[in-house]
Amino acid sequence: MCFALVDGKQLLAFCRVVTDHATFANLLDVFVLEPYRGQGLGKKLIDAVMTHPELQGLRRFTLATKDAHSLYQQFGFSELANPDIAMEKYVTNIYSHSL
Repeated sequence: MCFALVDGKQLLAFCRVVTDHATFANLLDVFVLEPYRGQGLGKKLIDAVMTHPELQGLRRFTLATKDAHSLYQQFGFSELANPDIAMEKYVTNIYSHSL
């Protein structure tokens, strides 16, 4: 599911959610374009995600963030309850490798 804030034809902010619509959702690729930052658009965008009817009643909603913890905490996100069950495969510099 993609979410966007636009003004006319100008994109202001964007994110997407990958979900099975039953138990799980993952929030990804959240961004607000630089000229529009500091205007509350990130909060407005996440509010639209979190109140969307198709994303209610899910057992787990996850995300990864480098520096916006306080934004997501306003919407009920917190540290992993069970970090010992989470795993990842992370490949550094993958986009600089030749395929």
